[in-house]
Amino acid sequence: MFAKMGGSAKAYAAVLLIRLMYSGMHVMSKVALDQGMNPLVFVFYRHTTAALVLIPITFVLERRKAKPVTFTIGWKMFVHALYGVTACGVLFNLGLNYASATSSSALYNVQPVITFILAVIFGMETLKLTRFHGKVKFAGILFCIAGVTVLAFYEGPMFRSFNHHHLFQNGGSSSPAGAAETHSKKQWVLGIFLMTLSNVLAGLWTVLQGPLIEDTSKLMNTALQISCASVQAFLVAVAAERDFSKWKLGWNVGLAAIVYSGVIVTALSYYMQMWTIAKRGPVFLAMSTPLTFVFTIVISSFIIGDAVSLGSIFAGVLLVGGLYNVFWGKSIEERDDLTKISAAAAGKPGLELPPPQKNKADLQAPQVPDDDDGAEAKV
Repeated sequence: MFAKMGGSAKAYAAVLLIRLMYSGMHVMSKVALDQGMNPLVFVFYRHTTAALVLIPITFVLERRKAKPVTFTIGWKMFVHALYGVTACGVLFNLGLNYASATSSSALYNVQPVITFILAVIFGMETLKLTRFHGKVKFAGILFCIAGVTVLAFYEGPMFRSFNHHHLFQNGGSSSPAGAAETHSKKQWVLGIFLMTLSNVLAGLWTVLQGPLIEDTSKLMNTALQISCASVQAFLVAVAAERDFSKWKLGWNVGLAAIVYSGVIVTALSYYMQMWTIAKRGPVFLAMSTPLTFVFTIVISSFIIGDAVSLGSIFAGVLLVGGLYNVFWGKSIEERDDLTKISAAAAGKPGLELPPPQKNKADLQAPQVPDDDDGAEAKV
């Protein structure tokens, strides 16, 4: 049935699956952390699982056509993996340990906006505040800042889950008060800050990937960086957690979260995202980011009974609004640029042949009409 669907329908179905995958990652990771898994150990196991999946796939698909990886390229990948994969993952999981799955999925909407801000700083994008599209973009940035602030400091009324039979026991909630059972209000704010910083590093990693991808393929780049991140995460986890009894894995939700994050999210969703970008472009994929927030609210509410606060919902609306404002401003800017190009092309004079130069003999000779001119005159 899926094979008979049109290309547009397939793209929409792929986007829904991608967002469901990421929503599941937010919820399962939170459950694993609430049940006692060390966040740093979790990052190591996740990256290692992803590397074990990507390395053989890359070897099979890229061994004949991949460009050779020089020492310079390898060193660049190691550095990019250090801040964009390892540090990003560590900060995210530490923040998630203090906050909630709903808050992490809400902050996920700020990543494209942060990427845009960094692109402006590096001269890859423009922000002309004197133009309407620049004001729209700037308003989107302000919405995102307001959304992060509201998420960290405002709670409001709580909306409890209608489902009282939860698959897992709730270890947290999507509000500072709900998280107070295990963490203080200051730790909640710290969790929001750490996850926001994680999005900043992810945005920086996205902006700086362009030249590196040109040196290698996307699949080779991903496999090597994940492999480097696995080694880096191991060193960080060993330095922070010397009690190796906490490294043991059992047949529990922790193992399921590791396999799910490493195989489903990193490997399968990566391929689906590349396919979606090839079919509909990166903007189409980025515009679906808010679906992760919506799906996470539903899944966390029914599976772990995560109560959602009005503050989290209000913050999510601000973050989503900021994201779409930036996209709207970008589309207006592109439309204005196309209009200018079309106007310039229409107003540019074409190549005209100069009138033939007549010599003096021609000027002095009597003008004799040809047959066609005579016929037209008679008529």
